[in-house]
Amino acid sequence: MRNVKRCISVLTIVAWAGMLVACSGSKIEEASAKSNVTYEIFVRSFADSNGDGIGDFNGITAKLDYLNDGKPGGNDLGVDGIWLMPIQPSPSYHGYDVTDYEAVNPVYGTMEDFKKLTAEAHKRGIRVIMDLVINHSSSQHPWFIDSASGKNSDKRNWYVWAEDQGRDILGSSAAGASEAWHEENGSHYLGIFWEGMPDLNFDEPAVRQEMIRIGKFWLEQGVDGFRLDAAKHIYEDLSTDKNKKTMDKSVDWWMEFRKALEQVKPDVYLVGEVWDATARVGPYLKALDSAFNFDLASNLIADAHSESASNLGFTLSRVHEFYRKSSDGKFVEAPFLSNHDQTRVMTALGNNLDHAKTAASMLLTMPGNAFVYYGEELGMNGNKPDERIREPFPWKREPGSAGETTWEPAEYRGDGTISVEAEDGDAESLLNRYRTLISWRQQDETLRSNSIGEYAVDNKAVMAYLRSAGEKQSAVLHNLSGQPQTVTLPAVSKQLPEAFGKIAFKTDGSAKLEDGKLTLPPYTTVVLHR
Repeated sequence: MRNVKRCISVLTIVAWAGMLVACSGSKIEEASAKSNVTYEIFVRSFADSNGDGIGDFNGITAKLDYLNDGKPGGNDLGVDGIWLMPIQPSPSYHGYDVTDYEAVNPVYGTMEDFKKLTAEAHKRGIRVIMDLVINHSSSQHPWFIDSASGKNSDKRNWYVWAEDQGRDILGSSAAGASEAWHEENGSHYLGIFWEGMPDLNFDEPAVRQEMIRIGKFWLEQGVDGFRLDAAKHIYEDLSTDKNKKTMDKSVDWWMEFRKALEQVKPDVYLVGEVWDATARVGPYLKALDSAFNFDLASNLIADAHSESASNLGFTLSRVHEFYRKSSDGKFVEAPFLSNHDQTRVMTALGNNLDHAKTAASMLLTMPGNAFVYYGEELGMNGNKPDERIREPFPWKREPGSAGETTWEPAEYRGDGTISVEAEDGDAESLLNRYRTLISWRQQDETLRSNSIGEYAVDNKAVMAYLRSAGEKQSAVLHNLSGQPQTVTLPAVSKQLPEAFGKIAFKTDGSAKLEDGKLTLPPYTTVVLHR
């Protein structure tokens, strides 16, 4: 999600790190400064333009100025990317079982409405990525209906049928911990997540060719990249999800996919859902720009909750060293706090506003492309089942006000104090903390870079790390606790040849730096410059 089109593929990381590259043919106009922050939207819940209670494309278009109005300053959120959860036709409310890969869900609007959304987003310097769900289709997709009709079907080999391959149908899925095989017309098909989501067979060349064609189709409609659902499950070993041969086949597919998409859009951005250990995420970065950092998300929430700092600068720098080797230096970090599959941040933090601000401060001073789940900036609550973490976005204090969605009862909505209307003018609100932090990223290239390093301070209540962009360097320090903290900054050394001498940004005006000692009020974040 860059605001310029890269000239050659190798510039992906540079552009996504916030540097502007002059290329011709860009569809995305230069607008306000880059932040490298992407906002995840569940279309159904975000904004309703026609009064049917269901969010739609035109609703998002009408609210783009809330996200980024394309002008410097102001009180927009400042994101420069949006990720749309599935927008294709589906029998399910969530859309992760697709019935037509080249259409949009009619309850969200028309293809022209979608193109208008992408065009208006691009005018504001906002890139648009969309969920692409190709590990499986819906069981109601015409391909599957044809495949299930019998062994002589033209699409028979587009799905995995146990009897056709002589496979054992016993056992559960390593991915979903449920039955992996499901009966249809006397045969059993593979569906590792659910019987309504039959797995496509990527050993079939026609399937791979079709998915490449579909990816190109959406790039031609104006999208800038894809969030790749279940990216590590393209090929599946039901006995273990740690089979290297299976992983290598999945990586090879994504490399084939990327190479083909770059023929249409050289700077296409691919971020994968690869929920696994670092060692198994790394190989996917040969093909993908980014993979969501689930371990980091857990650490950020845990540290905010416990008010005790881990040495994330050291740990993450070592992870990045491995990822750079895995990706020939091209990977971009993708930090986040929660998404549509996880307990919402405010609920995970027990409705502690200070802890939520701390978590936001850590997230938005992390390297790479930060992702924010819709409503996270307001402190929306939500816990499983999934519908409860995907509730309508609260624009106004009063539920069901014009523009709000009503497709699902908002059980966590409360008294309206968690809403844009209530938080907009409150300088101490979580919304305005997010706005402040994102504006720091717009102003400081070190904060939107892809680099992080250790900055050791002797205080367990204070998290600290270095951020760098070329020769420029910043130190970020967070007081995670409810007590004031004073830290002595590390002495000048070979690794730190020059002391940090001034506070560039702070969330509390009373933070001060004197004679190498930094005083941090409770739950305060500062960024130091030389």
